[in-house]
Amino acid sequence: MRKTRAERIVDLRFRPAAGSLAANTPVRNMKKKSPHSAGGPGGNSNRSTALEENFDRAMNALGTRRKNLIQTILDDSEETYFLSSRELAKRYRVDVGTIVRATQALGYKRYADFISDLRAHFVVRINPYTVMKAATLRERRSVPDHIRDCIELGTNNLGALRSEVDPRKVMDLAKAIRRARKILVVGVDLANTLSYYFSYLLVAYGGFDAEAPVGSAAHLNQKASLLGPRDLLIAISFGRCLQATVDSAIHANERGARTFGITDSNRSPIARFCGQFLIVPTSSAELSVSYVAPVSTIEAVMTACAFLNPKRTLAVLKRKEEEETNSRWYSAFDQQARKAKSAILNSSNGGNA
Repeated sequence: MRKTRAERIVDLRFRPAAGSLAANTPVRNMKKKSPHSAGGPGGNSNRSTALEENFDRAMNALGTRRKNLIQTILDDSEETYFLSSRELAKRYRVDVGTIVRATQALGYKRYADFISDLRAHFVVRINPYTVMKAATLRERRSVPDHIRDCIELGTNNLGALRSEVDPRKVMDLAKAIRRARKILVVGVDLANTLSYYFSYLLVAYGGFDAEAPVGSAAHLNQKASLLGPRDLLIAISFGRCLQATVDSAIHANERGARTFGITDSNRSPIARFCGQFLIVPTSSAELSVSYVAPVSTIEAVMTACAFLNPKRTLAVLKRKEEEETNSRWYSAFDQQARKAKSAILNSSNGGNA
């Protein structure tokens, strides 16, 4: 049975393509690409995908018809990344041999390799405008339908996280947090909501020295430059990944600090430049990424931190409880007392006037 659009997008955004078993291979054992080609210092967030690079290299050797066919497939990647060679041939009214020869002209020995890169191409190029435009032009649905689809996709994200996440990798991050002298959680723009939430939990409920810095890219780099071998930087970014977050991870690596990423693809710059990383789904129906699964992942990491050393966690929570005063929480009785006090003061001021 053909999957629904929502299910396809969740599978696309969450499931790693090739090499997912190496998702947590340390950076020192990985061959790094130049920062300039992956959003690093001086790089371009609109970087070319592997498929585009292959297309550019083969451009001069391609005939006009084959060139137009490949360009159309790339332009329609939202509708083609999941098609078989037979389905792709039927869509563009050509024979299967034409499709296979076109992919071979790009340097692909197997069609599966081509479709894998086409899938990665779509992941990099997807944005709220693309998704919203497709939903507006191609889907005749009511507003309540879109609301239900949004909630369903969030639920699917959690389902994908539950079935795919490796608890050992969550524990790896928790152990890195426990060993770290200082923890820097970097998330820029919308991801700053996640970095602040994560750092708040680390400080308030874990008793760790954690911070989620805000400000310019230069300020983030300065913070990362202060880290050392005993410190940890957690970088959070999705999709193409923001330049400032990637740069922070690179600077932390240069300082010898441990780096751990939270991202949505093992091909993302965060995955490439962090020593270890967790992959979480962030697919959303239309306007923005969904942070349902990343928030759940953060809470899972906090749970691992707590139960790796329950005695320490209990001590932190007890101290927190003792330090908090009742005045922090709303009380109907206190509200009435404040109103009565205010009335007395107003009455006294009126009498003096």
